[in-house]
Amino acid sequence: MRAQLLGKDPESQEGQSPTLFATDRTDRITYIAQGWKVTDPQALADIGPVPEHETLVEIPEDVLKMYARRYLHEEGRR
Repeated sequence: MRAQLLGKDPESQEGQSPTLFATDRTDRITYIAQGWKVTDPQALADIGPVPEHETLVEIPEDVLKMYARRYLHEEGRR
């Protein structure tokens, strides 16, 4: 599986940026999000148990807009 950079949070410092990647999987469309590890006790309580093989990351809305731009671009090519 390969990962293509979609973009980084423009508000973050160099090397600290939440980032969004698209994968080239052929069986389904997936994305990889790099962000801040969620450690807030209230947020973790609200979400509930997370399996050992998973983690939660927080990413800014601006980074999610990168997904929307890619999706709209892909839809325009169909």
